[in-house]
Amino acid sequence: MLQLNLLTKLAAQLSGEIVSRNRKKFDFKGNNMTEDRTAIVTGGGQGIGRTIILDLASKGVNVVAADINLDGVNQVSSEAEGLGVRAMALQVDISDAESVQAMVNAVSDEFDRVDYLVNNAGITRDSLLVRMDDEAWQAVIDVNLTGAYLCSKAVVRLMMKKRFGRIVNISSVVAVMGNAGQTNYAASKAGMIGFTKSLAREVAPRNITVNVVAPGFIQTAMTDALGEKAREDLVALIPSQRLGTPEDVAASVGFLLSDEASYITGQVLHVNGGMYM
Repeated sequence: MLQLNLLTKLAAQLSGEIVSRNRKKFDFKGNNMTEDRTAIVTGGGQGIGRTIILDLASKGVNVVAADINLDGVNQVSSEAEGLGVRAMALQVDISDAESVQAMVNAVSDEFDRVDYLVNNAGITRDSLLVRMDDEAWQAVIDVNLTGAYLCSKAVVRLMMKKRFGRIVNISSVVAVMGNAGQTNYAASKAGMIGFTKSLAREVAPRNITVNVVAPGFIQTAMTDALGEKAREDLVALIPSQRLGTPEDVAASVGFLLSDEASYITGQVLHVNGGMYM
């Protein structure tokens, strides 16, 4: 009976603490509120990556927009600076080890730290397997999976020295459901999940978390260009009866990067409106 009473009191205390925490905004600066944190977001020149960068900047996080498209990241970087943080735009080919290391060196020289990494960059080269050429397969694997490996490897060394870090990898609902015509894309995004879970086990003792956000169908310029009938057919597959937004994804990434998620690692957060449960 005594043990039961203690457990009941403990549960009540924990419940009270959770309620109290939920009333606060996510904490991105830890206990030392003068400590500036820095995030690298790949594929940051447009779409989901751009939205993630601006969301983090609005929370006071210094941001590095990295993309093969320099014009895009220059624009996003300027917008982030307008929110009162330091920002950097870098052109990088994440499938190339030297390019990735040069990016991380530049960030380290400028900010002396990398606290957050969001591996968001990705490409598609869709085709049925019987028609897919080897270049289309390899290009998708090189950017989507090898790119996440190279970027993570480069920043983990810095995070381990600081004994702090957060990595979020952007996968896809296709990784767990499959999709005809996307064997290369599905393989790259499913590989990212296995990569995440393994790396999470390696770096957890150093206070580094590694998680996945797996978006479903997200409203982008591509979906906006679809005809009305095609959009209706797409939405019909989603129990929530709407496409997701880049803001839906950015909010999930922001949570996993925050101190509120410090005890969450090796997990996949599905953001798909119920398309996969």
